[in-house]
Amino acid sequence: MKDPIVTIIVSPRERFSYTRESLESLYTNTSMPFSLIYVDGGSPTPIQRYLQEQAQVKGFQLLRTEHYLAPNQARNLGLAQVKTPYVVFIDNDVHVACGWLEQLLTCAEDTDATIVCPLTCIGQPLHQTIHLAGGEARLVLEMKGEKVRHRVHEKHYFVNRSRAEVQDQLHRNQCEFAEFHCMLVRTAIFAKTGWLDEKLLSTREHIDFCLSVTQAGGTIFCEPSAVVTYVAETISDWSDISYFMLRWSDAWELESLKHFRKNGS
Repeated sequence: MKDPIVTIIVSPRERFSYTRESLESLYTNTSMPFSLIYVDGGSPTPIQRYLQEQAQVKGFQLLRTEHYLAPNQARNLGLAQVKTPYVVFIDNDVHVACGWLEQLLTCAEDTDATIVCPLTCIGQPLHQTIHLAGGEARLVLEMKGEKVRHRVHEKHYFVNRSRAEVQDQLHRNQCEFAEFHCMLVRTAIFAKTGWLDEKLLSTREHIDFCLSVTQAGGTIFCEPSAVVTYVAETISDWSDISYFMLRWSDAWELESLKHFRKNGS
């Protein structure tokens, strides 16, 4: 077997209860070789034990902290260990379809893209309702009175549309942003952009990174033949609530927005 050219970093998004299903989908639906780094930021004991067992069985690297992590903190922990030309950032509540990684890599090789995102669906049933098929994200100048300020323009393509209804419109396209639900990145870009910004605790971290990549001369593509689903569900597991409430707390949200605004002004 050839040495892997891609490392997958799994990190917590907002809960832990979909850990098993997400991890099993990676191993079931990925046929090409890959390295895996799993960042476990303070999961409850049953999930911790499951990940320890699976790390031994499947041979992936498990990085555990006893406290909760903001997403970019978790991603940077994994990124520090990456030695492959490509890295995939993927959340722990994402279910991948067959061939997803092969299609992302094919797009990157064909287009020389810096970032490639899949067709990202949302919810159950899997792979049916579109969340993101590429999109637009840029800073635009606008006048307000005598003041000039930057405003973020963000647009998702085909959001909340049925995949079956728009299948004939889904084509590989160059776009302006991807989301951290799942994205393939050329590892070399971090020599230009630096680490992911850990002061962005809960919002706009994908926009910040993609703007940095574009500013560094990189390109972003969406490859709709690669399909994943962000399995958004109502939080019902008590072990998820404390992390969810911190992840989307007013404190983290306001701190992130203030930092993003400061950097973009």
